[in-house]
Amino acid sequence: MKIEDFKGKHFLTGVEFGEIKSNDKWGDNANTIDFILDGKTFSAVEDPDDGYRSSMEDIVENRDGVIIKNTFSQIEVLGVIRKDEDIIDFIDTITGRKVLSIGTDYSDYYYPSFVCDFIPENMNINVKDVK
Repeated sequence: MKIEDFKGKHFLTGVEFGEIKSNDKWGDNANTIDFILDGKTFSAVEDPDDGYRSSMEDIVENRDGVIIKNTFSQIEVLGVIRKDEDIIDFIDTITGRKVLSIGTDYSDYYYPSFVCDFIPENMNINVKDVK
C-alpha cells in the first residue's frame, strides 16, 4: 500500500509501536508502527536494509502476529499528505492537531529518516480545551 491510499477521512482506534524480525545484511530488526484505521490493522514498516539511513519500506495490512493493545474510542482523522514529502499526517478533525504521521522524511536529501510519530495528547479524547 502507499500513503496516498490513506488520504481523506478515517476513524483511528489504536496505535502500537513494534518491530519485526529481519534477515537484512545488518542483522537488525525493523521498526514498525501498527495502527487501526476504519477497523483494519495496518503496519508501516521501516526498511531494515538501509543501514544507518532509515526509510519506510512499506505499509501492509493484517501483518502476521500484530496485536494492538493500545486501543481507544474512535476519533475521526483526516489523512493529509505533506507537500513535497513522502509523509502522511492524520489530523484529528475536532482539535485540528496532528495525531499520527508515517512515511519517509527526506529533509536533508542524504540521510532519509523513517517517520512514525504518534501524539496521543493531540486527540480530542485527551484534550481538555476542545470546544
